[in-house]
Amino acid sequence: MIRSQFPVLSQTINGHPLAFLDSSATTQKPLCVIEAMNEFYKNHYSSVKRGAYTLSAKTTQKFEETRLKVAKFIDAPGENSIVFTKGTTESINLVAWSYGLANFEPDDEILLSVLEHHANIVPWQLLAKEKGVKIKVIPCDDNGDLQISEMQNLLSEKTKIVAIANIANSIGTVNPLAEIIPIIRKLAPKAKVLVDAAQGAGHSKISVKNLNCDFLAFSGHKIYGPTGVGVLYGKPEILENMPPWQGGGEMIDQVSFKGTTFAAPPARFEAGTPPIAEVLGLSAAIDWITETGMDNILAHEKQITEYALTELKKIEGIKIIGNPKNRGSIISLLANHSHPHDIAMILDEEGIAVRSGHHCAQPTMERFGIVATLRASFAAYTEPWEIDRLCTGLKRAISIMG
Repeated sequence: MIRSQFPVLSQTINGHPLAFLDSSATTQKPLCVIEAMNEFYKNHYSSVKRGAYTLSAKTTQKFEETRLKVAKFIDAPGENSIVFTKGTTESINLVAWSYGLANFEPDDEILLSVLEHHANIVPWQLLAKEKGVKIKVIPCDDNGDLQISEMQNLLSEKTKIVAIANIANSIGTVNPLAEIIPIIRKLAPKAKVLVDAAQGAGHSKISVKNLNCDFLAFSGHKIYGPTGVGVLYGKPEILENMPPWQGGGEMIDQVSFKGTTFAAPPARFEAGTPPIAEVLGLSAAIDWITETGMDNILAHEKQITEYALTELKKIEGIKIIGNPKNRGSIISLLANHSHPHDIAMILDEEGIAVRSGHHCAQPTMERFGIVATLRASFAAYTEPWEIDRLCTGLKRAISIMG
């Protein structure tokens, strides 16, 4: 069983078996990931690229093998297109403050969607204020699907970047990137495309080659790996022309007090000691996904999500927010007129872990005329009994709240 590979999931909370339904916030870690990080600390802990001795050489080899593994995982052209960061947020900020700061001019335009996570909004707002550029927003319909026709009207010669999530973390909309990106190429030929894949990278196969995106970002902790590590993919020819965004060791070619020259990508964007243990944990997570099979994970999550939707709709007082054409393993809902935080606390009494709040997507909440939702999200280890527990807990919570 997949679930038995995740140590955290074997525990009880408040006397109840843990039903962990918050995997879009962060996934739990299989034992192989934990052991890979422990093995590094126990047996060959050292820094990378900075030592000629055996421990450092072994660690450096494993570290760089991970870069190649990540490239293969997302069908990138090579390891030089893979930059390690702290997570999706830092990856997006890197693009904003390196590519954006160097290339944007006043009156240029940034196109986002109303479904974006704050991490794919706020960096662009800061940059827009700094450079005098304008942000435009793709709306969505009442189901939570982006309005492609409206997007076409927003694209122009002034559009310099389109930054869009492949899956909305708030309501689960899977955006049709294979349809959207060719439209961007046609109507805004100068625009670069950044895909926020934080919610998608661990749930379905991603090919940056087939998508033809310029940048793609995701986090290790959302694909069964550790926190503190993320990935930025960039087309090599774009990365090569981007300036550094942080200065320090390892990102340089030559340093003197007369001036400094910088290393080629990806080293140019990896100043200082990197998150070594976390990168090795990411490597183990990718191995686990590969061995489990991404197609198997996706099929399981679709089955669990459909079961959850069916059962939740049977409960009087439950309102599901959004009904997108293609939904990821995320369901946002309201229970009567009760605040989601109150419902979440009642569910926690029974060992049921769900997320409540605006999910770092306040513009999405505003679009639907609400301030917060209760969000249940699923992963490879989610089992039907957890959905049953959620439904029973919701009925109890509704009866308590009245």
